[in-house]
Amino acid sequence: MVDLKTKYLGIELKNPVIVGASNLVTKLDSVKRAEQAGAAAIVYKSLFEEQIQLESAQMDDELEEYNERNAEMVKLFPTIEHAGPEEHLVNLRRVKESVKIPVIASLNAIYSESWIEYAKLLQNTGVDALEFNFFYVPRDAEADGRDVKNQQLEILKAVKSQVKLPISVKLSPFYANPLNVVAQMDKLGVNGFVLFNRLFQPDIDIDKQEHFSPFNLSNPEDNKLSLRFAGLLYGTINGSICANTGIYSGSDVAKMILAGADCVQVVSTIYKNKIEHISTILKELESWMESKSYKKLDDFRGKLSNKNLNDPFVYKRAQYIDLLLKSDQIIKKYPVV
Repeated sequence: MVDLKTKYLGIELKNPVIVGASNLVTKLDSVKRAEQAGAAAIVYKSLFEEQIQLESAQMDDELEEYNERNAEMVKLFPTIEHAGPEEHLVNLRRVKESVKIPVIASLNAIYSESWIEYAKLLQNTGVDALEFNFFYVPRDAEADGRDVKNQQLEILKAVKSQVKLPISVKLSPFYANPLNVVAQMDKLGVNGFVLFNRLFQPDIDIDKQEHFSPFNLSNPEDNKLSLRFAGLLYGTINGSICANTGIYSGSDVAKMILAGADCVQVVSTIYKNKIEHISTILKELESWMESKSYKKLDDFRGKLSNKNLNDPFVYKRAQYIDLLLKSDQIIKKYPVV
């Protein structure tokens, strides 16, 4: 019998499979099903400050629409204060109380002050850790990348000084040097890193000639970037490494741990294969470990990381020169018609 236990953010998990943040975990039934299927932890849907502000503004507009309908009726509706983050916090607290596995709150704020304020509110729900969604969408050419990174570092310093919970950062891959960013955050005491945030990308319907929001699920091939950076980071930082995006099977989990990850987050595979697929992932991982005579994850964690390889270029090579040199092998596999 293999032992799947691992540690993430200093928290002991029964296995390395975490349910990532999504709408799935907003329903208590789904959360309980995930726990029964074997999920080691759950990241609750992100609290987005931008969304709260938008909803508040929309409510204000609706309430003011008929304020002066006629001379006798100065106001048709009473003034109602927008609930702000309270609904999110109430639902998060319910999820935490409904399961025995760790629950991690996710946050994406705008201003430094609100990162601190919301982090404290999330901490008060009783969750086990916080996950910060750090991503920046360039809006103009004047913004300097160093300023964006430094602002995020200052936010982390401020929150770490006032919040006791472990903090992980879910990173965008679009830094000029993600390794440097991780190293600096690691020095500040960040407890873990999620590789990587799957960002919303707009699309265009050419028939209607308008924008639309596609359901942005990942595919198994999308996990290669996470694998690369898990392999590069292993053994170089104190924080935990969590691989995200394109994790669909037990084989995918095994790959990430071989590269150096402590755990993984799954979302898209649950949407496509249902929540109970978590148990299949775990069985596949156990079966593979037994076939290789591994008794615990530490027996092979980081075995194929950059730190433990003789070839220093496996994770650092970005071009396809080797494939060009072996073009005959490519033709044999994909013959030109």
